[in-house]
Amino acid sequence: MRARHDRVMGGGARRTTAGADAPVFLLGLYCAVSPWVLHFTANQPSLVTHNLVIGLAIAVLALCFTAMPERMTGMSIAIVALGAWLIVSTWVVGQSPDMGVILNNVIVGGLAVVLGAACAGLSMKNRKKT
Repeated sequence: MRARHDRVMGGGARRTTAGADAPVFLLGLYCAVSPWVLHFTANQPSLVTHNLVIGLAIAVLALCFTAMPERMTGMSIAIVALGAWLIVSTWVVGQSPDMGVILNNVIVGGLAVVLGAACAGLSMKNRKKT
């Protein structure tokens, strides 16, 4: 069982982003359900679809990092891009959003940028070692 665990985890060398997979996944799920949590489905219908799609994209990327870590570590920068877009899109996609919507998207987008940058930094650090 230990040999299988080492093989799956790569002996610790290939799974440097493992600590960030779960928070990124939860962040993506929250982004997807945030329109219903904050009740802005009626006054911001375009942001509802937008947050759902962006949140699911972030969650799928996190699942891919977990399933295929050696192939997906280079895609961590995509989470940074999605987080930055989530921040900007509040004003681009939304129609005069209120402060709750703005704060939600800025905080979630900022967390996505930070976690994505952490994953990207860890994967680059891992590449230099191997």
